[in-house]
Amino acid sequence: MNSKQENDSALAAEYALGTLRGGARLHFERRLVSDPTLAEQVGRWQTMLSRLDATVVPLRPPERVWKKIKLSLPPQRSASRWNWSYLGWALAAGLAAVVLIPYITSKPQVLSPLVVLNSSDAGKGQWIVNADRERSQLSLTPVQSQSVAATNSLQLWAIPAGEKPVSLGLLDSGKPTLLKVANVTLSPGTTIAISLEPKGGSPTGQPTGPVVYSGAL
Repeated sequence: MNSKQENDSALAAEYALGTLRGGARLHFERRLVSDPTLAEQVGRWQTMLSRLDATVVPLRPPERVWKKIKLSLPPQRSASRWNWSYLGWALAAGLAAVVLIPYITSKPQVLSPLVVLNSSDAGKGQWIVNADRERSQLSLTPVQSQSVAATNSLQLWAIPAGEKPVSLGLLDSGKPTLLKVANVTLSPGTTIAISLEPKGGSPTGQPTGPVVYSGAL
């Protein structure tokens, strides 16, 4: 892996963790719009790190712990961009290890990038679609949180060439969603699309709202 790939991987990890801030974050988000490879890296990190949500139990430490931490901190000074990048990379690697140890030992299905769904409105972000080898399980991750009205839902569709759309389920607009694929074959030429539907999904079994993201296999 060359230095640019290493730097992009570190930035993707920081972005997924939320430690990439300020101008660096804005510049990274502009790159995501036109760089599918970078978006896939973010999707992989978000998929791995999202597993922590199901295993971590919040615990509020006693006040004395915070006081001890404050007293032990060195005088505040500005840190270089390299130091923050290294810190973000190290933190991401540590969290990934926590996630991957039970992941490897339990031998779950391996999901790999399948397609990037682009917005029909330029600048509105992307979705990363990962799938297992049989394409019977999908993981969809928004590159950034999506804003959806309380009266609407995002619905995923598979559209085989020359056939009607088949619903694959509803999506969580703010975090990765895992879906099973049982009623359609995701073969080359199939379009994967996300439409904006009434709350709870399309009442007709076919898309009724606008298609807001799409990509072809």
